[in-house]
Amino acid sequence: MTLRFLTAGESHGPELVAIVEGLPAGLYLSRQAIDRELSRRQQGYGRGRRMQIEHDHIRWIGGVRHGFTLGSPVALAIANRDWPHWQEVMSADPVPSEAAGDRRALSRALHRPRPGHADLSGGLKYGHRDLRNVLERASARETAARVAVGAVARQLLAHFGVRLASLVVELGQVAADPATYLETSSEAPRPIADWQEVVEASPVRCPDPEAAAAMMTAIDRAREEGDTLGGIFLVVVEGLPPGLGSYASWDRRLDGRLAASLMSIPAIKGVEIGLGFTAARRPGSEVHDAITYDPGERKFRRPTNRAGGLEGGVTNGETLWLRAAMKPIATLVRPLASVDIETGEPVMAAVERSDVCAVPAAAVVGEAQVAWELACAWMEKFGGDSLAEVERNVAGYLEAVRNYVGKYHG
Repeated sequence: MTLRFLTAGESHGPELVAIVEGLPAGLYLSRQAIDRELSRRQQGYGRGRRMQIEHDHIRWIGGVRHGFTLGSPVALAIANRDWPHWQEVMSADPVPSEAAGDRRALSRALHRPRPGHADLSGGLKYGHRDLRNVLERASARETAARVAVGAVARQLLAHFGVRLASLVVELGQVAADPATYLETSSEAPRPIADWQEVVEASPVRCPDPEAAAAMMTAIDRAREEGDTLGGIFLVVVEGLPPGLGSYASWDRRLDGRLAASLMSIPAIKGVEIGLGFTAARRPGSEVHDAITYDPGERKFRRPTNRAGGLEGGVTNGETLWLRAAMKPIATLVRPLASVDIETGEPVMAAVERSDVCAVPAAAVVGEAQVAWELACAWMEKFGGDSLAEVERNVAGYLEAVRNYVGKYHG
């Protein structure tokens, strides 16, 4: 069984829509749990005025009855509360030239592309003369639909005991103390339960209170200067079995798929798994994780987890951990130089309503993307048209893993 999803909708359109195909029948989906994830995405110090307008909630369109999936495509929608102010500008139907709305639409036309945004490259690709046609879809508002889809995926994973969480480890020039979230002995994240409560209570999703205060100060300074800030977040996943993904073909390697999924988030420019780039600076004896075996639990273990839970494109049963680097948001209150695409004259770039910093929110989106990719790998491995069938397949595989060590009797 293959999972896939598609989203539609513009930043200032009436709503965002997502369709998910491939979920097994009989999976309980909590609308409240999805709404909680959407709320987490909207929080974070440094967010702009748009987050004061939107209060995201999903509306089921199809595929769910009495809380349970039917096995058919699941469709959901998220209304844009700002839509009433944009009905004329973003009207799907033609607007008569004599209507007042046409003048309003023209006043919102974008001809001054923002450096670092998709405005110009998208306009050149599709031939748009009004770059609003680009920014409305390239906007990070679309990630609300992805968080909803990721929340569906994480409910499938949670049914089998898989847990996900994220935290901000760097913001601008400020870095959290690694001791607040990493185990020195294993060079891997401490258990999620050790830091999750502190992170969820932090306005910047940082487990280090001193660093969190410095991060908020840096955001305030950037706001005063009309600038923006980026940073780095960490996603941690516990409870994964060995064997998700594949080494057999390049496009089935789970490390590549996870990296691509995270890189698809707007403004993400780098992804590391485990030690990441640090591994390139060390000898192999200080990079690879020794293997031990616990005969009581019939389980392989690794005293360290520098690989980040993945070896050869396949999960190895250890905690999965990844970092993603987000560049500063492209819309600046004090804009950079640009060119008017209508006249070719030098101008200052357009200014749109935006955030000063969205790294805490991006971490939540990162969780959603990782959850989705893991759910895809889960269904590829265990398959099934109903949840009961998936459960049987998981149980049979885990029993085979426990019995792996021993004389082969063919």
